[in-house]
Amino acid sequence: MAISIQRYMKEHKTIHLIGIGGVSMSALADLLMNHGVTVTGSDRQESPTTERLEKNGAYITYAHLPENVDGASLVIRTAAVHDDNLEVIRARERGIPVIERAEAWGSLMADYREAVCFAGTHGKTTSTSMMTMITMQAGLDPTVMVGSNLPAIDGTLRIGAHGCFVAEACEYCNSFLSFRPTIAVILNVDEDHLDFFRDIDDIISSFRRFCALVPETGLVVANADDPNTVRSVRNAQHVTTFGMSERADVRAVDVSARNGFYRFTVLVREQFYADIRLAVPGQHNMMNALACCAAAEFMGIPGEAVAEGLAHFTGSSRRFQVMGKTEKGAAVVDDYAHHPSEMQATLQAARQMGFQRIFCAFQPHTYSRTKALLNDFAAVLSTCDQAVLAPIYAAREKNTIGIYSEDLAALVPGAVCFQDFEEIASYLKSNTKSGDLILTMGAGNINTVCDYLIAQ
Repeated sequence: MAISIQRYMKEHKTIHLIGIGGVSMSALADLLMNHGVTVTGSDRQESPTTERLEKNGAYITYAHLPENVDGASLVIRTAAVHDDNLEVIRARERGIPVIERAEAWGSLMADYREAVCFAGTHGKTTSTSMMTMITMQAGLDPTVMVGSNLPAIDGTLRIGAHGCFVAEACEYCNSFLSFRPTIAVILNVDEDHLDFFRDIDDIISSFRRFCALVPETGLVVANADDPNTVRSVRNAQHVTTFGMSERADVRAVDVSARNGFYRFTVLVREQFYADIRLAVPGQHNMMNALACCAAAEFMGIPGEAVAEGLAHFTGSSRRFQVMGKTEKGAAVVDDYAHHPSEMQATLQAARQMGFQRIFCAFQPHTYSRTKALLNDFAAVLSTCDQAVLAPIYAAREKNTIGIYSEDLAALVPGAVCFQDFEEIASYLKSNTKSGDLILTMGAGNINTVCDYLIAQ
């Protein structure tokens, strides 16, 4: 039986969060404390995020101990925490309900008239951020949950009125199936998370189930140019498509680009909707903007507000984030891309920006993904001037399959491998100059290389 988190909030019960330091979990903690809930939590180690939560009133233990849940009325766990976790075991022994993070967010969405959920293998954070800017510009006072720091809301959470909820919806472990979208946006569907999904057909099946969550009065927004997305929405009702092809309901015309930044006119069912000028580079961001336009038009947001909101979106943390320059004048940019399709889109955008050479410092993310997509990673890394590889970021995995960054480097002409970030930074400092781009890329902690690179 689904648990209503609202009851615990109204009665100001103590709620315990396992893995409280994660992006989505910390945002949930912030929202709960804002409503007067006593929040306790646990995580493996301290971080700036947990330090901030503690200052705001959360009680956090930096170890997973059974006694951490004592006194809690509800336990919320991140998807990475399994049934063998000591806190989960104790909670169930004590009869304390245990739900996953996505269930909690889904329960909260039920209070909102519109819940716009952005799903897809790539582009979720950027599109959610774009939609945040649009709905704020339109005066909708949105509540927002996004997967990266967005300067306009000073974090990953914005608490607004109960009319509009804008959220990032991740397919991993079928988490987004606990959400309650009134508008489900499918940006793209690609082969990923093969440590959970069997294959692309299994992934498409998950997205179909996500679309089925939308009520009859709602809308599914789908990428008309992506065959897997088209398959995912085949049985959905009330679908609006976006893309570059003429068959798309929402499409871009009169497209031009200057140094990688796109300008275009948006047509909705062949009628003028908006003239858009983006402040973030790349054709992939034009597609993200079109997805937002499709959702916004359905919500009755004027095209002028959409154009204004998108013009003020200059990016979010770790999404082609300009970090600074080296002493020799090479530009340093950080990007979260960790799937070959994302990396290709980012590198294509960088190519349009006029750099003489592009050096990509890449940290593969998880052994299973690196093994499954090894040749695809090699192909995309071969398009930069030089790939500089860090060891694979393990995340939730152990290297039981015997895959290493050296295996990837062997397939990429000119690629080099180093065992730590200081070595990577030293190599890049010595081999780059003004006019070059150093792109740190990956979903782990490769961004810390930027601290070594940037001239103080």
